[in-house]
Amino acid sequence: MRFAFLGSGSEGNSLLVQAGNTTLMLDCGFSVNETVARLARLGLQAEQLDGILVTHEHSDHIGGVARLARKFKLPVWMTHGTLLTQQTSFADISVTELNPHHCIAIGDIEVQPFLVPHDAREPVQYVFSDGACRLGVLTDTGHITPHITASLAGCHALVLECNHDEEMLRSGRYPPVLKQRVGGRFGHLSNRQAAGLLAGMDTSLLKCIVAAHLSKQNNQPGLAALALSEVLSCRQDEIAIASQAEGLDWIVIG
Repeated sequence: MRFAFLGSGSEGNSLLVQAGNTTLMLDCGFSVNETVARLARLGLQAEQLDGILVTHEHSDHIGGVARLARKFKLPVWMTHGTLLTQQTSFADISVTELNPHHCIAIGDIEVQPFLVPHDAREPVQYVFSDGACRLGVLTDTGHITPHITASLAGCHALVLECNHDEEMLRSGRYPPVLKQRVGGRFGHLSNRQAAGLLAGMDTSLLKCIVAAHLSKQNNQPGLAALALSEVLSCRQDEIAIASQAEGLDWIVIG
């Protein structure tokens, strides 16, 4: 199993997971043309996708999903709550509603959604497995819950939101209401919170970790890498960073 990012940040998010003969896209916040170009950078065509999973209805995650699915006749999976906010946009698209407590199989990939606290209708994140390795993805989450920790237990690879450095957010130019939203219990994870999740987990199987959804205004890659590397007792350059402009090239798990 392997995974890669088309891009990660407030201007657009999309992640690819591939195992066996199956290639899934998680979210798409880019235009069709931009998505096609970013896929090509990773050696793929949109026609090779087996479907798109959606985490929640915010535009940087779902903004390009309907157009891409319509153009290339791709099936889409999302929760009932997310679909309720998007019924008009997805009226002519094959959408399967996910039960966030049930695991599903899509081709060669097992997909386990799990609920997260975020300011959306029914937001979820995902664990992907090929039967041997597990990839856990956690972004767009305001705080860590026991359910999140349990869901990500035993993963061989993790994608963790490191949205902001708390001091940079406090002293930055965001208006107070936006600072409260980003740093609140239904906003986004800070470097400290992501590190705290790692500190409370069994990471004995963890082989790779990616810091994702970094804020351009309120974080720096070095700060995110430092926070995670200190918990894992590894070098900072062992923490991969998913960027907004370049995404992240394929990482093989296993």
